[in-house]
Amino acid sequence: MSTFSAPVVVAVIPARGGSKGIPGKNVAPVAGVSLVGRAVRACRGSDRVTRVVVSTDADDIAEEARRHGAETVVRPAGLASDTASSESALLHALDVVEERHGRRTDVLLFVQATSPFLTTDDVDGVVGAVLDGGADSAFTASPFHGFVWRGVREEGQRAVVAAEGVNHDSAERLRRQDRPEEFLETGAAYAMRAQGFRDHHHRFFGNVAAVPVDPARTLEIDDPADLERARALAGLLDAPRFPTRADVDAVVLDFDGTQTDDRVWIDADGHETVVVHRGDGMGIARLRTAGVPVLVLSSETNPVVSARARKLGVPVIQGTLSKDVELRKWYEAEGIDPGRILYAGNDVNDLPCFELVGWPVAVADAHDIVRERARAVTTSRGGHGVVREIAAHLLGKAL
Repeated sequence: MSTFSAPVVVAVIPARGGSKGIPGKNVAPVAGVSLVGRAVRACRGSDRVTRVVVSTDADDIAEEARRHGAETVVRPAGLASDTASSESALLHALDVVEERHGRRTDVLLFVQATSPFLTTDDVDGVVGAVLDGGADSAFTASPFHGFVWRGVREEGQRAVVAAEGVNHDSAERLRRQDRPEEFLETGAAYAMRAQGFRDHHHRFFGNVAAVPVDPARTLEIDDPADLERARALAGLLDAPRFPTRADVDAVVLDFDGTQTDDRVWIDADGHETVVVHRGDGMGIARLRTAGVPVLVLSSETNPVVSARARKLGVPVIQGTLSKDVELRKWYEAEGIDPGRILYAGNDVNDLPCFELVGWPVAVADAHDIVRERARAVTTSRGGHGVVREIAAHLLGKAL
């Protein structure tokens, strides 16, 4: 009796440390998930990928990769320099993985963490082009209909001189539908027959296939402006999803603007009063009953914060200008994985905490930049049942 053995598809994500353009680039968060984490998730979501490997020379990148479920390969210093090619890192990782697992790789999938909007469908597309479509190598490509020009720009000058058409006759302006479709290499994902890659030491060989992907998601992060653009687009391009209990081990809540509407009433003696939502109290009570630790973390010194926390029966840290420092101390002392913490906030002083946790959540009326950096956004405004809504997502019918 013959047995069928599925092809071995190994995804390798080269992610070296020491980026000059964006320090810590590969662990920089976009909508609450690091770039390397996003790449790992896109690969792990595919049923066709056997294993996902991150090749890196940096401990923080390796830790982040493992947290998202990838194996790691230590990348030698000689293969992690500015001049080292991606191909050299891929070959090294391929050798290590095959020796580690004792199995020959059939298809090598090369994924770049600097393309934050790569999807599992894109991964399946390039792998399928090789396994099912007869291609020797395949790459993600964005359909392109633009007129390309080549020329020379003098230093300090804005204008390009001696410009000439590259993919068109400048004297004949064909309509879009009359021009042949062209493709722009996105740089996100490449699949290739592993033996062919070993033979050629290059990602393009034999029968090459371009796999079209959504042009709206084509973005490579090379400089800080690209990273900010990715964060602004994430809310539009990422599939909307709110965490469930399976994703979260603890909840940390800002106070002003999250549990309140960010307004205060001040009497003639200077005493401040705020309004909170009764539904939030029930939400916190049910979270505690379900065994979910809850912490109130606030930079506000007003005693109303501690009074509210006492009433709810949850710990509070307040009056701190470094909320992220206190948050780190708390989850390390409690032994909680920060990747499984939900942090809800509304303003820029919450952003350092957003970068520490796996589920940064913004309230509906949060500052624009806070919503951009969030992984999820509530439908409720601050002070209007935000915590009740979060509890409903986490606990479902158990609420």
